[in-house]
Amino acid sequence: MKQRKPYILILLIVTAALASSCKVGKRYVRPNLGLPDTLATSQDSASVGDRDWQKLYTDSTLQHLIGQALEYNKDLQVAAARIQQMAAEKRISTAALLPDISGKISAERELENHGGDAFKPTDTFKAQFLVSWEIDLWGRLRWARAASIAEYLQTVEARQALRMTIVAEVAQAYYELVALDTELDIVRQTLQAREEGVRLARIRFAGGLTSETSYRQAQVEMARTATLVPDLERRISLKENDIAFLVGEYPKHIAHTRSLDDYALPDNLPAGLPSQLLERRPDIRQAEQKLIAVHARIGVAYTNMFPKLALTGGFGSESLSLSTLLKSPYAIMDGVLLTPIFGWGKNIARYKAAKAAYEAETHSYEKAVLQAFKDAQGAIVNFNKIKEINALRAKLKNSAKSAMDLAQLQYINGYINYLDVLDAQRGYFDAQIGLSNAVRDERIAVVQLYKALGGGWQ
Repeated sequence: MKQRKPYILILLIVTAALASSCKVGKRYVRPNLGLPDTLATSQDSASVGDRDWQKLYTDSTLQHLIGQALEYNKDLQVAAARIQQMAAEKRISTAALLPDISGKISAERELENHGGDAFKPTDTFKAQFLVSWEIDLWGRLRWARAASIAEYLQTVEARQALRMTIVAEVAQAYYELVALDTELDIVRQTLQAREEGVRLARIRFAGGLTSETSYRQAQVEMARTATLVPDLERRISLKENDIAFLVGEYPKHIAHTRSLDDYALPDNLPAGLPSQLLERRPDIRQAEQKLIAVHARIGVAYTNMFPKLALTGGFGSESLSLSTLLKSPYAIMDGVLLTPIFGWGKNIARYKAAKAAYEAETHSYEKAVLQAFKDAQGAIVNFNKIKEINALRAKLKNSAKSAMDLAQLQYINGYINYLDVLDAQRGYFDAQIGLSNAVRDERIAVVQLYKALGGGWQ
């Protein structure tokens, strides 16, 4: 019998390992989404979302700001810490599949007094290795591990989605800052023109060529233009604060280019295939990993209704004398089969709750996919139409400039009154601001399209 004990132990371990190969429950299958055939009017397997953000945003200052944000943004640092936390949780669920081994060394003195005699001490010394192992008969622990892996990957994808968002937010804020500076330059140039207009109106009024009304109207227009300067300076300062916050710094001045026309837009921004969007956008992948985790929780709830087998064992020495401790070995192996019999429906209720949670998460995943396609389609339409608006506003600006020059010449020669000049100047000013905003919106449309197609997280 002594010779057969090791074989019995080995046979028990092998049997437990074979039993662990059984895993009850349905495997995860991605829901049928019924994707559209195309993202845009032209079908292209390539996508601008596959490009690295450094190849799309060629401004060196903007590249530096994005790089700084990807390293020091506080939300990204929180997300990185969350990944480490979930990696540790994943390790815990993996370790639950393996035997738990611990050691114990103890010394005990017991004092006994039988029949009123003197206390008699009894010493006991123990050195033990304790082993406990829950055999994963039905896959409960493996379902729990699958859930923890999906939750870990969910945090990874969440960080990737956040990187994609941070890249877009920094680029958009940068373009808005440059556009505000351009608008401020336009206002200051217009203010200088208004001051010259007031000077001419004063001279013509003093010479009796025009009425005082024209002179006062020129002053009003100059004062109205002057009020725009501090408001724009305020907005510029606030936008710089926004960028500093994104890059993880305290409020400061942000160096930037002086014009959005300093670098050209890419000629072609292909959208790619619909199926690629599911794999390219990390927020969709995050939503699917959350769905996978909830699905695995169904497996955990289902297998909780089956018996559990736990093995425990102890190996060590026990002796009444410390000198003979190593000469007194012993070993014990115990197996416990625990099965639920009647729990007032708790296990069934947990299973139904897990299935309902999976159904709800399925709808959330489908919503995330719908939102992604909505974003992509909207960004494509927005980009195409804003290009047309930009071209039309450029023509409007040229026409307004010609009309203003003509009005000023006619006013100097006395053919029209100053109200007509003011109307022409306002038209040119509005056309300049409109064109500046169109250029800004075109750059931002590229940012939004790039983000909608899953670009910027690499």
